[in-house]
Amino acid sequence: MDARDTDLKKELDATLHARRDLGEEYESALVDSFLEKVDQRIDGAVERRVRRQLAEQQMQTARDSRSPKATDSWGERFGFGIVSLVLAVPLSAIGGGVARLPGLLVAWAGIVGVNVVQALRTNPDLFGRRRKSSQNRDWED
Repeated sequence: MDARDTDLKKELDATLHARRDLGEEYESALVDSFLEKVDQRIDGAVERRVRRQLAEQQMQTARDSRSPKATDSWGERFGFGIVSLVLAVPLSAIGGGVARLPGLLVAWAGIVGVNVVQALRTNPDLFGRRRKSSQNRDWED
């Protein structure tokens, strides 16, 4: 039996003893008083549980926000590649038409640069770059 249960049992015994001493005319007041104490005890237990669950949720949210996530799908990467190739055609034509070979090289350098940035954003360990694991990072904070 828990210490809180023992206290509650003592309260019930005291209430029943007071009922015997005072008589039936005070019974409803004694029962109401006892039930109020039980309500307070239940409210306290519920409040502790809610606080604990809220703290656990906040800890989980904090952990999730610190860990890297793959936020985009294969379809998003594929779509980005298709859009990049579709836009490469007019950019190549404009760059080659205006500045000949240097313009074409600048246009393709921009296309390749945008795709490299996108690839690094979606896959940070690409090209030998490694992120620190979340376990190691926890010790540094």
